[in-house]
Amino acid sequence: MGNIRRVDGNRPWAPIVGYSRAVKMGNLIEVAGTSSTTRDGQVMFPNDAYGQTKYILEEIRKAVHELDASFENVIRTRVYLTNIDDWAGVGKAHGEYFADILPASSFVEISRLMLPELCVEVEMTLYVE
Repeated sequence: MGNIRRVDGNRPWAPIVGYSRAVKMGNLIEVAGTSSTTRDGQVMFPNDAYGQTKYILEEIRKAVHELDASFENVIRTRVYLTNIDDWAGVGKAHGEYFADILPASSFVEISRLMLPELCVEVEMTLYVE
């Protein structure tokens, strides 16, 4: 199966659910659904889609850096929103990071996330050589 590297989920529910924030196997890195929560479970930027997206992308940036990658390696993003009307703020934040990288991307409306103040969750796929 090869060498697998993991970045800890480092949230209160990670040991319960059993997941990693990011996993690298070979040339591929998968980033788990990431929300705007702190290590102790506090929601950052409650009900603020733009603020949550910026926070999430910074958290993901730290995780992929631990796996010797950067956003230049992102080939796909998946953005889940509890209200698709928030797409403009989320898209603005996404564009601030990816306007020159242009990964494949999806914005999908879902009914809810784990906590009521959360309105955005992001997953990513990266390819490294």
